[in-house]
Amino acid sequence: MSLAYPRRQRQLESLVKKLGLPKEAAIQWHLLDLALTHPTVSESANYEQLEFVGDAVVRLVAAVVLWEHYPDCPVGDFAAIRSVLVSDRILAQLAREYGLELYLLVAGSATADKVGQESRLADAFEAVLGALYLSTHNLELIRPWLDPHFKQLAAEIRLDPARLNYKAALQEWTQAQFKVLPEYRVVEVTQPHRNQERFVAEVWLHGKQLGQGKGRSIKAAEQAAAKVAFLSITNQEQP
Repeated sequence: MSLAYPRRQRQLESLVKKLGLPKEAAIQWHLLDLALTHPTVSESANYEQLEFVGDAVVRLVAAVVLWEHYPDCPVGDFAAIRSVLVSDRILAQLAREYGLELYLLVAGSATADKVGQESRLADAFEAVLGALYLSTHNLELIRPWLDPHFKQLAAEIRLDPARLNYKAALQEWTQAQFKVLPEYRVVEVTQPHRNQERFVAEVWLHGKQLGQGKGRSIKAAEQAAAKVAFLSITNQEQP
């Protein structure tokens, strides 16, 4: 059944097309609409419950993809790789690839909260997965388009000594070497041309700057700075 609002119906159909799903897919449109409604729009009719379902769905898809493609991988590695795949950073990245922010209904102060955009996109992405799962009570509307992303990311994570999480890798190194955590200093830069990388982060250790990076969010900027620092350290340690 279509929504009562034709414009919103067309918006959601556009998103479904981006996902590569067929027009005749058995989608519960009211659930998809709910999945893209932020709590600032409605305290009762929003994506929070669907996000709860989607959190379990994305973890299941990630686990199945890993099980199917890396049957000899130790369970500990499975858990480490999956934790990256289902992180807010990766889910927000996937949400941006599909332009999810164009379909997400947000009201009030949240519309100007660029710092919280990553978590909003990740939450909405999970909610969309929850809506698609509950439409059919299986993964047929999810795996055809999500599997390729997870397969590519899993391959990259397995080859990366930092598992694409440079903050965690740098923290492990500094704790092992000096029993301390690195310090991050973040500033918000002006945006005369609406530059998407609006935060600059520096990572310091013992009064020395190890790296600097930019990002759309504070977390992204810190990851970028940590990557510079971690790669510099590992290059210096190589014989």
